[in-house]
Amino acid sequence: MNEAQRARAIAWFVFAAVTVAAYGNFYVYDSIGPVADLLQRQRGFSDTQIGMLNAIYSIPNVILVLVGGILVDRFGAARMLFGTTAVCLAGAALTALSPGFATMAAGRLLFGIGAETFNIATLAAVAEYFTGRNLAFAMGLNLSISRAGSFSADMSPAWFAKAYAGGWQPPLIIAMLIAATSFAAAACYFWIDRRAHAKAKSDAAPTAQPFRFADLLGFGPAYWFLLILCVLWYGVILAFRSTFSIKYFQHAHGLSLAAAGEMNSYVFLAAVFATPAFGWLCDRIGRYAPMLAFGALLLPIAIVIMAATEWSLWIATVLIGVSFSLVPAVMWPLTSKLVAPSRFGTALGLMWVIQNAGIAGANVAAGWLNDRAGASAQNPAGYQPMMIFFGVMSALGFGFALLLWLTAGRRRHEALPAVGEAVPSNMT
Repeated sequence: MNEAQRARAIAWFVFAAVTVAAYGNFYVYDSIGPVADLLQRQRGFSDTQIGMLNAIYSIPNVILVLVGGILVDRFGAARMLFGTTAVCLAGAALTALSPGFATMAAGRLLFGIGAETFNIATLAAVAEYFTGRNLAFAMGLNLSISRAGSFSADMSPAWFAKAYAGGWQPPLIIAMLIAATSFAAAACYFWIDRRAHAKAKSDAAPTAQPFRFADLLGFGPAYWFLLILCVLWYGVILAFRSTFSIKYFQHAHGLSLAAAGEMNSYVFLAAVFATPAFGWLCDRIGRYAPMLAFGALLLPIAIVIMAATEWSLWIATVLIGVSFSLVPAVMWPLTSKLVAPSRFGTALGLMWVIQNAGIAGANVAAGWLNDRAGASAQNPAGYQPMMIFFGVMSALGFGFALLLWLTAGRRRHEALPAVGEAVPSNMT
């Protein structure tokens, strides 16, 4: 095996390990939605408390994920991935084994402390081992397989029916065991990375870079428009799809728990196949901005269809699935093109600091709106304020996607300020 073949083999081994770890991480995050109704019936949790179980995941990352991104730049993806999966496993265990809401929320808090830095380390690992025309494809394929974890969580009421028949706790114990597989996969990546760098003639690990707050001010306008889009778009996707959509489908559209989970899961099933395809397309044609705007537009359209029409839920589900496939397939490779490689972790960390504030706020606001309007199976109209809230947020996200497109087209020289390269003409 020559050196190039060896490098490709190592890259794909790394890809496999970090992707298995990410699959488990996504499963654990989405394990709350399928048990939301059980938590309400068996433990008396309100919608505000259920929303808080996902909101509290994001709360520490309003600050800590920026620190995590800096640490990834400083110490490398392998070390940080290994450490954060250990924290995530501890959080999943505390959530599953907790006797009350406070300790369950503490487990979700601990999981959140590790999970977002884990996600940055995952993208940094892929960016380190894949370059050039394969980067968007590799990131898209990683995201697609990772989201199979969310699909699996949504399908878990059907796949693990006996566990759900046993109440709220057995499904969360399954999530804890899946978190343990993530930790094992991260340990494999750490081992592969150490051996790869030890055998290299020169150390290929990321060079430690001192952090300066001025670095945060050096990102151009296109990056900031992308950041705001990221906050608004993910705030809607994760607060609706991961927390309230299954209950909404049950109460407002009359689906059973299993049918609602299955319907919700198709968003991620579509992403499993479509995200790497969109990533491959981005690698080939490079038209990031218009593709991003189109993907952002589909989300408010889907919200309106669900809330204001009698159309089949399949239509809205397909639109959300395409949006959920296309936007991340473009967003993360585009971020890597807007900043220097040595600041990629910091740039992601800053995006996710504000993103997590948005996700936490969206979860709490949606839960409060539902409680205030008395949303329930007996009062499905009570979900309308939440849907209006999500519709406005997603429409604003599309507006910032348009601003990004206009900025990239008008001021192409700003797209790569950190490395001093011009934006390719096909970016717009």
